[in-house]
Amino acid sequence: MAILVDGAHWPWRGRLWAHLVSDTSLDELHAFARRLGLPERAFQGDHYDVTDELRDCAIAEGARPVDSRTLVVALRSAGLRKRPAPHQP
Repeated sequence: MAILVDGAHWPWRGRLWAHLVSDTSLDELHAFARRLGLPERAFQGDHYDVTDELRDCAIAEGARPVDSRTLVVALRSAGLRKRPAPHQP
């Protein structure tokens, strides 16, 4: 029962982004995201995208920092991992 956040390594629009997930339930994840003031549009089906600054806030609020592999394993173990849509040529 934890909120996990990986490193802010993914660049987009001039910023670095991380992923915020729950290893238990989406309800837990959404409740945590509301406490951080994240908009619903930041939810990506199984995670929230967060800036490097919000990552620090999430950790201060109790999120556990993990590497990306650990984050994906936790999502799969909880049955929360969504597979990406196939790329269309």
